[in-house]
Amino acid sequence: MASDSFVNVRDIKPNQKNINLVFIVLEVGKPNRTKDGHDVRPCKVADKTGCINISVWDEVGNALQSGDICKLIKGYSSIWKGCLTLYTGKGGEIFKIGE
Repeated sequence: MASDSFVNVRDIKPNQKNINLVFIVLEVGKPNRTKDGHDVRPCKVADKTGCINISVWDEVGNALQSGDICKLIKGYSSIWKGCLTLYTGKGGEIFKIGE
């Protein structure tokens, strides 16, 4: 996948890498503190094709709010607690691009 191409939520499969996605934040969950002191928040996000969970860490999780339009660059997908979930990969980022 070219680094500038974006996928739809409906096309994301488990264990996919280099995911670029534009989404709206539907829900921001309560943070869970890891053993090494990081806050991890589960969020529900969507595009016009479906919704998916995303796990966000620390400052990014604190900054996201319902209704934010964001862009995920270099994410990856995995199954966590039986649900397909997105994560920011190594060198991956989430940018807020609108509300």
